[in-house]
Amino acid sequence: MEVQHFIETKRLKTAYYRTGEEHPQKLLLLHGNLSSSIFYVPLFLFLSQYFDVAAPDLRCFGDTEEATVDATRGYRDWSDDVEAFVNALGWDRFIMAGWSLGGNIAMQYAIDHGQRLTHLVLIAPGSPFGFGGTKGEAGTPLEPMGLGTGGGCATPQLMTALQYKSHLMLRYVLNHHYFQPPFRMSREWEKQLMEGIGKTKTGKGKYPGDYHWTRQWPYVVAGEDGVLNTMAPQYGNVSGLADIPHKPPILWIRGAEDTIVSNQSLFEFGYLGKIGVIPGWPGEKAVPPQPMVAQTRYVLERYREQGGVYQELVIPGGHACFLESPQYFLSALCSFCYDEEAEEEDGEEAL
Repeated sequence: MEVQHFIETKRLKTAYYRTGEEHPQKLLLLHGNLSSSIFYVPLFLFLSQYFDVAAPDLRCFGDTEEATVDATRGYRDWSDDVEAFVNALGWDRFIMAGWSLGGNIAMQYAIDHGQRLTHLVLIAPGSPFGFGGTKGEAGTPLEPMGLGTGGGCATPQLMTALQYKSHLMLRYVLNHHYFQPPFRMSREWEKQLMEGIGKTKTGKGKYPGDYHWTRQWPYVVAGEDGVLNTMAPQYGNVSGLADIPHKPPILWIRGAEDTIVSNQSLFEFGYLGKIGVIPGWPGEKAVPPQPMVAQTRYVLERYREQGGVYQELVIPGGHACFLESPQYFLSALCSFCYDEEAEEEDGEEAL
């Protein structure tokens, strides 16, 4: 098992894993919602052969110092934390890969500091227009803004599981939502990943965040603090990625059986209403299922039209496809990012 490290940045004390420090190419890995950096550690043995890899625990997750999230800044609290983290490591330019929520944070970081990125890898990222609350591939907001998004979307069962560290519920989340059954990690890794989920920080300004009531189905709108509210369309819109002046090449990887980030997401009110899971659905015109994948492709096509380059790759697996199909993921990552010339130049300088 890799040794966990801690570093004091200008913003907060950050827990992280690191490997392969002898390599010139830097790879920063950002985990997703309800997880931690431990989700990347099963890949470290392979990655350490090619990259200097660092995977931090994000604010509100894992073992990083507890701190709240101002959701009205969207993903910027995390983007600012990442900037402080790489500065503390002494990194200049690097590859950034983000999974799920980490992918949206990576998009925000590219907007804020795109000149520092040599490559951008998005692994099953949420829609650039936010998670829920929009319709159509161009991300038209529902009315009122933030409808069906934010802190009111967390289930009581999940909150109870996080509070009491219920292995039964956390194992179900891992094996039925992050992974596509019948896939299972080894018993030891399953335990480690469940513990990573269980370290999510709850309470005011953390997970899930506050919310407000409305008369319109599904009767909740986003609040102003905490993790889930950052993804509301009025705060978490990173479609401006298409317009950034420094455009690193983008690799977008997603699982073929992903049920979390999907055009038919089992975590989005429009689709849940349509299939009858949540009663009272007002219909396609009022609250249609959010086409998350189509929205991401729409923004990336704009990125391409404005001079950027991107590739889309669908691999077997669910939301955590990088762990279900590591051979596909790692091959694609290395082919896309690995710079043999940089490795050779580093070796010549050492001689």
